[in-house]
Amino acid sequence: MAQRPGGRHSELFEREVVALLPDLLGAALRLEKNRADAEDLVAECVAAAWQRLPTLRDPAAFRGWMFRILSNRFISQCRARASYRELSVEEEVMEGEDFSLFLRLHQPMLLWWSSPEEQFLDRLLREDLERAVDALPECFRVVVVLVDLQSFSYQEAADALELPIGTVRSRLARGRALLQKSLWLHAQDAGVRPLDRIEPVTRT
Repeated sequence: MAQRPGGRHSELFEREVVALLPDLLGAALRLEKNRADAEDLVAECVAAAWQRLPTLRDPAAFRGWMFRILSNRFISQCRARASYRELSVEEEVMEGEDFSLFLRLHQPMLLWWSSPEEQFLDRLLREDLERAVDALPECFRVVVVLVDLQSFSYQEAADALELPIGTVRSRLARGRALLQKSLWLHAQDAGVRPLDRIEPVTRT
């Protein structure tokens, strides 16, 4: 696909973009936090992709290629706004200190019947999770959006963000830890006590 966009390449682009728009907008909403900015980000992504279409040599890689452009546009805009900052290794560890809902909820007896962490997470409102994702530092949020919300593999996310796969794994782990901590603190503030509601199955 090394020629200028046109003909079947134009048709391919239109077909693939239309199919991807819901996913692109969903990711952009989590990155930009409001619909207007998200729609602008997607529009800029599509325009940039159209200009770069001759550089796409493998049509099968179209999805990853589009999300690479989306992610890079988002990071570039954050840098222009001076809101994006790459964290040092020490800062990443500090930002994403180890935290597990399972450790907070764990009681050995409960493991006989169910997963308390899973039941607790199921009770949380979707809005709480979205707010927690929105509050993540950008360097963690981008990875969480790609892997957990868009189902990218670690390698696909690494390729899209042009990062080592080890960095993607580390940032995903830290991002998830921050999400769990945020949700746990919110639940405590709301007076939620999930273990009080978990009752063992009565055997007859």
